[in-house]
Amino acid sequence: MEDLIGKVALVTGASRGIGRAIALALAGTGANIAVNYRSRDNEATEVVSQVRRLGRLAVAVKADVSVSADVNRMVGIVEKELGSPSILVNNAGIGVMHSIDTITEKDWNDTIAVNLTSAFLTIQAVLPGMRALKWGRIISLSSAAAQIGGVVGPHYAASKAGILGLTHYYAAYLAKEGITVNAIAPGPVSTEMAAGLSQLSPDLVPVGRFGTVEEISEVAVMLVRNGYITGQTFNINGGRYLS
Repeated sequence: MEDLIGKVALVTGASRGIGRAIALALAGTGANIAVNYRSRDNEATEVVSQVRRLGRLAVAVKADVSVSADVNRMVGIVEKELGSPSILVNNAGIGVMHSIDTITEKDWNDTIAVNLTSAFLTIQAVLPGMRALKWGRIISLSSAAAQIGGVVGPHYAASKAGILGLTHYYAAYLAKEGITVNAIAPGPVSTEMAAGLSQLSPDLVPVGRFGTVEEISEVAVMLVRNGYITGQTFNINGGRYLS
């Protein structure tokens, strides 16, 4: 298993929920953490404080990762403050429910930009540093909706399915460079986002409950520490989708 002490991890959407849990879990293994967020200054500052209490370096970077200029600025700040990111977790995302009858083109474009385009932009921005180091770990958050459609809407399902294709492409082309690329596809998890989706219920999950953010973060840490797993999707969904 890889020694992560001193490595730099950039986690997008890390001020709350799954992103926060992954950032803290990686800090617990010895990584220094860049906490990306879009609007929640206080929550991001608190995550930075918690990372520092674990004895690691941390910086909060406010940026909209669906905008290329913001992504490039963010990566520049991380490189200056902590060093070149060799671990990237693409967690930032939105999930606004729209039915077939109500969804608009803007709803579609907004979701694709935040959930899928952001992952592409951020991967492209950190890749030169990873290639120079000949070591990198890229993890992108997909969803069980990529495989079963889910309840949020076609925009969300398509954005999360796109993550899987993106993962497969980068994994295939970077395998010989010491860079692994994987996806995590959670089922319903107890987060603020899930709480806002009225159609989500524990009854939908065979194990009878939502997952926890810690159950997702444990898998993320395993993937970062393992150099032989690449191009895979880890389905953590309580039996909602059986692969």
